[in-house]
Amino acid sequence: MQNSEVAERGLVLLGCGKMGSAMLEGWLAAGLPASSVWVIDPNPSDWVQAQGVHLNADLPENPSMVLVAVKPQIMRDALPSLAPLGNGTTTFLSVAAGITIATFEDMLGADTPVIRSIPNTPAAVKQGITALIGNSKVSEDQMQMAETLLAAIGQTVRLETEDQMDAVTGLSGSGPAYVFHMIECLATAGQAQGLAPVLAMTLAKATVAGSGALAMQAEETPAQLRVNVTSPNGTTQAGLEVLMDEETGLPPLMAKTVDAATRRSRELANG
Repeated sequence: MQNSEVAERGLVLLGCGKMGSAMLEGWLAAGLPASSVWVIDPNPSDWVQAQGVHLNADLPENPSMVLVAVKPQIMRDALPSLAPLGNGTTTFLSVAAGITIATFEDMLGADTPVIRSIPNTPAAVKQGITALIGNSKVSEDQMQMAETLLAAIGQTVRLETEDQMDAVTGLSGSGPAYVFHMIECLATAGQAQGLAPVLAMTLAKATVAGSGALAMQAEETPAQLRVNVTSPNGTTQAGLEVLMDEETGLPPLMAKTVDAATRRSRELANG
């Protein structure tokens, strides 16, 4: 990791569960010295304990960044202990769902640089995507530092306003569950046509994974990729006529799905 400031001033990781461990693994693999990382976690895994990081030790006076990776309900108890680092040059980067920038400012001080982000679960295999936005106290260098750290678990995108976080939650935050259910449905449909359960699931998983990889790597849009594989009056067209029906197919269903998740995100954020 080519960020000497993080290495010199230190990086604090508050919470090191699945998401935190995935990020830590990526940072260490990218060359961040273990001696530059402080982990605060009441129940660290054996893997974390073996990495050589500072574990539940006294923190550096002015770390470059504090990455908040605990569950939202735990964060409200854990974060006040870090309040002395607020209103300074330490950047707080949150991956906690539903916790607004204003909440961090209330707990840490209004002059604290705060970046809010939403990763998703494919981060566990370094294939996540994380949306982020900072408050007015965050510099461009600090945003780039956050993007560098989050690149350990996949891609990053910047948002224009914090209000977009709810839509991001409804789309990419909750989206992996939608895709997992689609795999289940494909496999079940295959079984209904006579395939053995294990074979149907193998085909469904590989089809979704391969199609996603092709969509990411191809220059064509997903719409064009769909056209490319659809022969006139062929089998794919027959299936798509059902799936793409504007009243009963996937378009209205997906719109309602993302809308429901987005509305729920707003409700949770508003308490």
